[in-house]
Order: sequence, then C-alpha cells, then structure tokens
Amino acid sequence: MNGRATTGRPPTERGRRKRGALVQAAREVFEERGFEDTRIAGITGRAGVAYGSFYTYFDSKEAIFHEVAKGVAGEMFDAARSAAPPGTEPIDRIRHATGRFLDAYRDNARIMQVIEQISPRHPLFRSLFLEIRGLFVERIVAGTRRLQEEGVASSDIDVAATASMLGGMVEHTARMLYLYGEEHDPEVVVETATRLWARGIGLAYEDPPRSPEEVGVRDGK
Repeated sequence: MNGRATTGRPPTERGRRKRGALVQAAREVFEERGFEDTRIAGITGRAGVAYGSFYTYFDSKEAIFHEVAKGVAGEMFDAARSAAPPGTEPIDRIRHATGRFLDAYRDNARIMQVIEQISPRHPLFRSLFLEIRGLFVERIVAGTRRLQEEGVASSDIDVAATASMLGGMVEHTARMLYLYGEEHDPEVVVETATRLWARGIGLAYEDPPRSPEEVGVRDGK
C-alpha cells in the first residue's frame, strides 16, 4: 500500500460525487474514532457507498487519510497566506495573522489532532504536518525580516529560532483552547499573543485603549 489515491480525478460527475462523499465521510469517521480504530467499512457505510467501490478511488485507509489531510493542509495554508491589507501597521499585521491561524485551527482541530497523533509513525503524514506548521513559521520569518529592514524590529535576534518559538506559542494555545477545552476570551487570547509576539521581536507595543466599562471592571468600580 503506497498511501496514495489509486486514480486521478474521476472522469464523471457521478464518480466525483462518490469520491467526494468518501473523503467527507472519512474525515468525519477519523475525527470520531482516530486513525487506528477507523475501518474502511465504517467510511463506506457513512458515505452510503458500496464497500468494493472504495478501491476504485483509494488503495488503502492511508490513502484516503492522506487525501483528508491534504484538504486540511490547504485550509491551513490559505490562512497562513492571508495577508493584512496594504498599509496595515506592523502590530495589526501580527494581530491579523494570529487571529487567522487560531480560526483555521479551531475549524480543523479534531482532524489536526489525528494528524499529530499518527505523524511520528508515518513519514508521509509527518512531512505533511511539518508543512502545515512550517508555512506559518515561514510567514513569521518573512514578516520579521521585513520589519528588521524597516528598522522597527530588533536586529540582534535569531529570526528562525524566534519564529519557531512564536509559532509554537500560537499553535499550542490553539491546541489547548480547541482540543483540551481551556476557556479564555478569544479577543483576549489574540491580543495577548499579539503583545508577546510584538515584544518578542522588539516592536514598541502599547495596550489598546480600554472602554469605560473595562476600566470600571478592572479597577473594581
């Protein structure tokens, strides 16, 4: 078993619908049962497809999981590539990137957990997981170097190491929120991550102005 789809894009609309139904069903079953406990019969039953038809499109459970994981990677890549509008201030660019990543992780948290669980044992999925993480880190590297060139970020930091640690901070925060149920105000999470990120690369960060209601609550009034 090579962990790949057995065919390219199905030639008929019916075939494309059937393949799409299998992939969607596979994602649902993998999220519910994990990789090891998922059976092909469970996928075909959920999709309403005959068991034998599965092998028209995929040669193994690994192959259809790879297809599911590629779809997740695409969504995470889109989030990482989403740039703030031109002219956006550096702090707001960080805020935008943080919010986009957290939203994308929230929407894919359960399947991301499965990908992470099997990555150490499957080189193909480990590579895909590292690609998902790597694109976000690469965006941090590129953004930090641009800010260094503009003279607003510290010039004496190791950009690659800093980006890896900042990316890990946001990634772990997403995991704790959306997989383990930690409860925090989403706006507070984004703003706190933005503050730590900005100060970590040497930007001058000022807390956003507080509303009169917030001032009263925090000051005990």
